[in-house]
Amino acid sequence: MLRAAEKAGIEEIGFADHCNVADREEMVETKHEYGFNLDLTYERRRRAIASLADRMDVEIYDTVEVDYDPRDEAEIREFLADAGFDYAIGSVHFVDDVSVQASSRFADRSKADRRAVVDRYYEKLVSLIDSELFEIAAHLDLPERTPELRGFTADDHYAAVADALAESTTVPELNAGRALGDYGDFHPATDFFEYLRERDISFVPGTDSHRPAELADRLPVLSSAFDDAGLEPTRLLGVRDE
Repeated sequence: MLRAAEKAGIEEIGFADHCNVADREEMVETKHEYGFNLDLTYERRRRAIASLADRMDVEIYDTVEVDYDPRDEAEIREFLADAGFDYAIGSVHFVDDVSVQASSRFADRSKADRRAVVDRYYEKLVSLIDSELFEIAAHLDLPERTPELRGFTADDHYAAVADALAESTTVPELNAGRALGDYGDFHPATDFFEYLRERDISFVPGTDSHRPAELADRLPVLSSAFDDAGLEPTRLLGVRDE
């Protein structure tokens, strides 16, 4: 990943592995299945980052993406305070401990049930922003990635998120994770992005890359999106070079 970053001309990169600190049984099982174990392994990864920092011509940030649930706020706050990451990304992946990306879990639900899931997703996203636990809020409209939940995001959701961001130090990312895939758009999607831009919300760039080739493919698309919108990516306060 660092070699790909150097080749792409990136001067700074953050590694934000997934992490979940919930102790509810279903979430613990999910955490083990998907390897969301950075709360147990971050010190080992930190040593690896330190060993590479002097050998690579890229500034490396030791970061984390934490699954947010209001029930876990105390545990998240304690973990982030103890771990001392350069910055933290917060994300909502689960509603009622079910992943909003799990198509099979929503295929047989009624439209009313699916709309209610999307409503609860945005309620949690607003709580994430209000918590001030994170520097960045990830992929603001994640349910749009799931065909069974797509189309239920509405202007009321846009407004609630925009209002929360306007009062918060947390900033959203422009996430390119599915812009080149079957979804074919950024997070937030075009209408949501324009809605936030009208309210002068700033963005940081996020390639959401899990492989070196993804970094190389997504960076030019992300850069073009900022240029087309006449935007400069915002810089985070609190990282170690500020």
